[in-house]
Amino acid sequence: MRLPFLAFTAAALAFAGCTSASHSAPAVSAPLGSGMVSAADPRAAAAGVEMLRQGGSAADAAFATLLALNVVEPQSSGIGGGGYIVYSERGGAPVTFDGREKAPMSATGTLFFRDGQPMQFSDAQPGGKSVGVPGNIRMMALAHQRFGKLKWAALFQPAIRLARDGFAMTARLNHALSSGDDEGRSVAALTPAGRALYFGADGKPLPVGTIIRNPAMAAFLEQLARLGPDSFYVGPNAQAIAAAVTSAPHNPTTMTTGDIAAYDAKPREPVCGTYRTYRICGMGPSSSGGFIVLATLKLLERFDLAALGPRSPTAWHLIAEAERLAYADREKYLADPDYVRVPLAGLTDPAYLASRSALISPTATMANVAAGVPAGATVECPPVRQPERGTSHFVAVDKDGNVASETSTIESAFGSGLMVNGYYLNNELTDFSFLPEKDGCAVANRVEGGKRPRSSMSPTIVYGPDGKVRLAIGAAGGSTIPAQVIKGIIGVLDFRLSAPDALALPMIYSPADTVYVERGTFLEAMTPQLQSLGHTNVKPIPPGTFKANAIELVGGRWVGAADPRSEGRPVSQ
Repeated sequence: MRLPFLAFTAAALAFAGCTSASHSAPAVSAPLGSGMVSAADPRAAAAGVEMLRQGGSAADAAFATLLALNVVEPQSSGIGGGGYIVYSERGGAPVTFDGREKAPMSATGTLFFRDGQPMQFSDAQPGGKSVGVPGNIRMMALAHQRFGKLKWAALFQPAIRLARDGFAMTARLNHALSSGDDEGRSVAALTPAGRALYFGADGKPLPVGTIIRNPAMAAFLEQLARLGPDSFYVGPNAQAIAAAVTSAPHNPTTMTTGDIAAYDAKPREPVCGTYRTYRICGMGPSSSGGFIVLATLKLLERFDLAALGPRSPTAWHLIAEAERLAYADREKYLADPDYVRVPLAGLTDPAYLASRSALISPTATMANVAAGVPAGATVECPPVRQPERGTSHFVAVDKDGNVASETSTIESAFGSGLMVNGYYLNNELTDFSFLPEKDGCAVANRVEGGKRPRSSMSPTIVYGPDGKVRLAIGAAGGSTIPAQVIKGIIGVLDFRLSAPDALALPMIYSPADTVYVERGTFLEAMTPQLQSLGHTNVKPIPPGTFKANAIELVGGRWVGAADPRSEGRPVSQ
């Protein structure tokens, strides 16, 4: 299963050697009036571009990409999970949709307790307790109804072909399958269906290059394409999900067909604000990502990062300090707004963020970082941080200038390990805080029936001074997602790098008192300088789980980018 917070899996360590963060992936350029998709797998990006060539919108392309990723990248995203989309129609104000999973109504604050104590994450992840009601199909349907141009069934055809005819096992998928707990057990092999699909008779993952065919998924996608989104939430599929959760071989728990039928995706207000001459728009709660990205940038706004440049230890020190403050507020205040009062207006108020920024010094490190007290705040306890890892981001633009930035996840690699109709069910409920109370008061992100767990997903659209879309960006990698997006935005806007070069910049991630720097990069070599600025705990981390995608507008052309650490590529129409 998965190792503790930021102790990366063997798969991540192995895959880290397959890519290099020091070289950006080749950029793909296309003129305005044409379309493009950038995704974590080129076959999924090609599925999205197929929709664009049929006259589809960026929404159509994004959803076809999501479905294809479910086939070729089953460890990361798909219809068994949830996600968020930020959509700009013809360059206009963003519209956002929340497709985050929900806990079954029977869930309580002690869901992840055993013998009166919180479970270890590695024990809580696999099986039934961790499964939330999947949200991606409802979110797709909601956004497609408003922004789609093609028929619902058309979006499924590339994924159906990939599942039916087969796809070649990639190195990243093979490494994910090879990851296991201390006894070498992979969550992907929790059920007979998963073992039969991805493992050989010897119990080992099938080799790289093996053609994987998933007839169960192909048949189900054909049915879903024909019958429409309601067929996911009622009838045989809903019954299969409920049965998988309640009769799981590990951690069985109660989920009813009523829980599944009642699921709703929601339009949400975007989180928007200015950064220098740009406007940054992202996802609001139940995701914390939009807040972290905007807050960190605003905290940095008074510093001249452009003059410092990407090789300056001071610049990266400032980024780390700003992240510490933003993540502290996230830990205390961010949760599902349908259950917790989130003081978002106060948290994003420029005056409040200016007061927080005043705590940052370019020559010293803050000794202690705590959450602030924004307007509208109520007393809540800081939730216990839980790790995340299995996620995928993709961006799409179409000929009319519509832009979609979408992040999809099943949480950990292969989610709960439970498979239904050829797809894995998420383990999203482990994003809740395992402790319902702390120091005598309720934790904001505690488990509650029908509640959405807090997320770090950060699909983002950046508008230029002219009001036009300048950059669409997002990432995968759990609670590092906002930090990856922040780094990419700073790379483009402050360091004046191309999107491919900005995504290739090394990673820094500082959610508390430890500064994590990407192993084998100039940031790791910068450790003595960071220590001299007061960062006493600087730790290297491998790049294996970082995975960002972006499309930017430069000189009247769209330029696509994919993280060189991943297998992703942009594909143009």
